[in-house]
Amino acid sequence: MNFEQIIYTVDGHVATITLNRPERMNALTRILEAELRTAIEQAGSDKDVRAIVLTGAGRAFCAGMDMEELEVLPPEDIRAEQWMRPFDMNRRADYQTRYSYFPAAPKPVICAVNGAAAGLGLVMALYSDFRIASDKAVFATAFAKRGLIAEHGISWMLPRIVGHAHATDLLLTSRKIDAQEALGMGLVNRVVPADRLLAEAQALARTLSADVSPRSVRVMKRQLWEAPYQSLGEAVTLANAEMVESIRSEDFTEGVAHFVERRPARFSGR
Repeated sequence: MNFEQIIYTVDGHVATITLNRPERMNALTRILEAELRTAIEQAGSDKDVRAIVLTGAGRAFCAGMDMEELEVLPPEDIRAEQWMRPFDMNRRADYQTRYSYFPAAPKPVICAVNGAAAGLGLVMALYSDFRIASDKAVFATAFAKRGLIAEHGISWMLPRIVGHAHATDLLLTSRKIDAQEALGMGLVNRVVPADRLLAEAQALARTLSADVSPRSVRVMKRQLWEAPYQSLGEAVTLANAEMVESIRSEDFTEGVAHFVERRPARFSGR
């Protein structure tokens, strides 16, 4: 489909989604928000796509909500019916809300943070599976500086990634941190030179698409995002059930065969 405020491309097994409002630091609008969710779901349902890269055009990843829209935002906007989607009984309810849907995508989401990631931009990065930052990236929660609160589950996500102390600091002070500080507290997986960012993110996406089983990646992503709600026993029960299915899969057969035959893998994802 045609998009107004994002760029959606597919190269091989990798879908790249670029937030495309560089003149506004890719600040979110209602159009951009809706298009991004559509693109993530489109990539998730495309049988040829095995990994998703999300980045921003220009000097920012996403500076949060566009101030022109935020200024006139109705207090009840968060509950507006237009943001509600039909409930999917096959997905955890926690991952069907307005911004928490990234974990429900059956493909890994790699967030390539090319510049400022503030407010909702940071929220999107947190819900991604990987975060690779440019050495020019800057991060901030920003909510307290706007008279807002910890939005869209960030009070749940952020402590799980950086720990309670760092999360308290970042949320209550709204201070900016650079890429190296973000790396030190575990907010990002790694930092790379700005001119290498997209290439590094897409290389990781290709690794996830070819070198390892797409089926395994899909199942393990679900296991990881289910784990916060499970006891150890429940996690083991799920793993045991999935183990049976994995041994029956084409990718398991290929996983053994390419190792024995000493050749590159040809995984089908089934």
